[in-house]
Amino acid sequence: MTRLYNKRIVKGSRRYLRRQMPPAERLLWLYLRNRKIKGFKFRRQYSIGRYVMDFYCPKARLAIEVDGPTHLTKKARKYDQARQRQIEALHIRFLRINNLDVYNNLEGVIARISQILEN
Repeated sequence: MTRLYNKRIVKGSRRYLRRQMPPAERLLWLYLRNRKIKGFKFRRQYSIGRYVMDFYCPKARLAIEVDGPTHLTKKARKYDQARQRQIEALHIRFLRINNLDVYNNLEGVIARISQILEN
């Protein structure tokens, strides 16, 4: 059986991404870590297949991606859409959040995540 989660081949990428988290991800992580939202455990820079998710909650099967300016190019959007389709094909819910929402409406972002976790 092929390993799907946190493949060893992606370990270096996960470690690098954890060390280089953008400010918006760092801010959101403060609210996701230590089971702060409804007791759900989140992991940061968690890989599913060949893709690394910004945040993942195994119990809720919820992947969260925080999108910054690098996701605005046509090539990046196409890659993001393909990645999201593949993750959702594994019956994992996928939530995409914009950096600006984290900065300007953090309470709304947390409320949205809480609502998804309830369902």
